[in-house]
Amino acid sequence: MQNSLRNIRILACTLGAFWTFSVMALDKPEGRVILTISGTITQANVGANAEFDMKMLEKLPQKTFTVQTPWYATPVSFTGPLLRDVLAAAGAKGNKIVATALNDYKTDIPFDDAVKFDTIVARLMNDKPMPVREKGPLFIVYPFDTKPELRTEIYYNRSAWQLSGLKVQ
Repeated sequence: MQNSLRNIRILACTLGAFWTFSVMALDKPEGRVILTISGTITQANVGANAEFDMKMLEKLPQKTFTVQTPWYATPVSFTGPLLRDVLAAAGAKGNKIVATALNDYKTDIPFDDAVKFDTIVARLMNDKPMPVREKGPLFIVYPFDTKPELRTEIYYNRSAWQLSGLKVQ
């Protein structure tokens, strides 16, 4: 019963976020574009895409968590908007997200991951911006320590660092 109530709350929050962001027009980026969302979206701001600069991502509600990852010897603190909020800002709807990194690495993320988990598009690591050589400027990070199922290769592989694009299908 508790899981059902939790799932209902998550769905209500997600729908609220989608509603809030879908009725607002997406501003055009003023700075360097660091994330482009394409595919099945309703809030394009440059051609058919939703483009974000860092300030646009900073304006979204922020989440911080500290997590143990396979890439660092000690727990690391990450801060950024929830993936579901970034997708909602673009009016994204679909079943799959193809995340692309600056080096053209691609990984498929089920759209449902953005709803089920507090996955973030991290823009800060230990309260500092991430340079490209430190997996930045953006890094999709799952809250690995919250559920044993997240501490697997499946979710580690979905955690795209040097994130530059999301294609919603």
